[in-house]
Amino acid sequence: MVNHMKDLLRLKTSLNEEIERILNEQVKVEAHSSAIYLAMSSWCDDQGYDFSAGYFAKQADEERGHMLKLFNYINDRGGKAISPEIVNVPKDFESFRSVFELALEQEMHVTAQFNTIAEKCFKVKDFVTFQFIQWFLAEQIEEEYVARRILEMFDVIGEEGTGRWEIDKHIPKVSYNAE
Repeated sequence: MVNHMKDLLRLKTSLNEEIERILNEQVKVEAHSSAIYLAMSSWCDDQGYDFSAGYFAKQADEERGHMLKLFNYINDRGGKAISPEIVNVPKDFESFRSVFELALEQEMHVTAQFNTIAEKCFKVKDFVTFQFIQWFLAEQIEEEYVARRILEMFDVIGEEGTGRWEIDKHIPKVSYNAE
């Protein structure tokens, strides 16, 4: 019994090494998303799309929150969370529409990443982490939905004349209601 307790105390983490590694990768993905959204916010602000600038600033904050949620989880489970280096953040974008197309691509990428994490959790029977990431998977439904609805406005409203400014005005009103 005494030796068993010593062995338990020596165990630093209950996280599988592979799970810790992919969670740290996801910390980096979330940080990168946050930085991209911040760049999008700045670009929209520069172009005079004030509502979209605010929307992307809020998205940047949300992604940073997601990053910290993962970061803290890794540490709380006895792992070692790694503060990510952020590189390859665009400063300029092709068009107003392309910013939102990139946002949807980004969200779809994040969904795919969380699906991979879920799959690996099952493989190594880490049901604690699997349960933890359920929140993120549910969040991705909302993120993708909003991005798709915004992109639809480009087709419905159109970009001609004052169309882009009309779209910009509607950005804060786009939301997801699961009920």
